[in-house]
Amino acid sequence: MASIKPHNGKWRVFIFKAGVRKTKVLNTKTAAQAWAAQTEADITTGKAGGIPNKTFADLLNRYAEEVSPTKRGERWERLRIGLTLRDPVASVHLRDFDSRAVAAWRDRRLGQVSAASVHREWNLLSNACTIAVLEWKWLRDNPFREVKRPAEPEARDRIATDDELDKLLFALGYDKEATPLTASARVGAVMLFAIETAMRAGEIAGLAWSSVKLDKRFCRVEGGKTSAAKRDVPLSAEAIRIIEQMPRDADTVFNVTASQIDSLFRKAKGKAMIEDLHFHDTRHLAITRLARKLDVLALARMVGHRDLRMLQLYYNESAEDMAGRL
Repeated sequence: MASIKPHNGKWRVFIFKAGVRKTKVLNTKTAAQAWAAQTEADITTGKAGGIPNKTFADLLNRYAEEVSPTKRGERWERLRIGLTLRDPVASVHLRDFDSRAVAAWRDRRLGQVSAASVHREWNLLSNACTIAVLEWKWLRDNPFREVKRPAEPEARDRIATDDELDKLLFALGYDKEATPLTASARVGAVMLFAIETAMRAGEIAGLAWSSVKLDKRFCRVEGGKTSAAKRDVPLSAEAIRIIEQMPRDADTVFNVTASQIDSLFRKAKGKAMIEDLHFHDTRHLAITRLARKLDVLALARMVGHRDLRMLQLYYNESAEDMAGRL
C-alpha cells in the first residue's frame, strides 16, 4: 500500500512493494494517487524492476531453452529440469521463492534420491537462479546460497576389473578379431576406446572420421562447448587398432549415439551381473592408467581438465599398487 503525505505544498508518494522502493513528489493528491496506483501495478507485472509474476517453472523452462543448449551436458540438464518441474517447488511464484522453498525441495529430494544426485541437481538449479539474478532480473538473490547443502558424498572411485571388462565385452558381442557390425558390438569398441583415451561417451559418439588423424596418431574432439573440451587426444597403439577395426560406412567412427551407449552398456551390465558400474567409470580407469605414463600437465590437457584438482577425483590407483612402483 502506498504512503501519500503532504510535502512543502505538494504530495510525496512512498511505495515499498515486492522488495521495490519508489518515491516521487507530485503537485496534487489526485496525481499522487494515480501515480501510486500505476507504479504498484507496474511492480506487480514486473515493469518497474520488481520480480515478475512468474513461477520457478517459468525460470527453469527459460533456462532450458536459452542456456542449456550452450552446454556440453545439455541432455542431462534437460532431464534434471524435467524432474524438478514435477516437484512442488516448480509451482512456487518467484516472489515467494526463498530459502524455505529450497530447503523443502532439498528434503523431499533426499528422501527420493542419493545425496550425490541432489548435489548435481542443486548445482544446476543454483546456476539457473544466478543467471536469473544477474541477467534476467527475475530474482533479487539466489536462495540456494542461503540453504545448507546435503553432506558432501564421498568421491566415486569405482574401477572395472579385467574380469568385469571381459564379461562386458562378451555380453556386448565384441570380438577383437571381427568387424563390429552391430550397435552392441560397437559399444564394446567404444568402451575399450574410452579406456585408452579417457574420452567421454558423448565425445566418442560424435567423433567423425574427418577428425581422426591416424598418420599423426591423434584425434580431434571438436564438439565440446568449452575451450578445455575442444582438444587433440593422442592415440595409443590399441586406440588406433580399435579405429582401424571400424567399418567406414557412416560419418562417425563408431556409428552409435550417446543414448545408445548408455542403454546398451546398462543392458550388458545386467547380463554380466555386474553391480554399481557406470560407463563414465571408464574415465576413472583411463586416467588412473594414463597417470602412470604422462606428467600431470600433459594428462590434464589430454582429458580436457582446466582444474588440476579434478584429476584427483578421477585418479584412483590404490596405495597397494603405488607401493609396488616404489
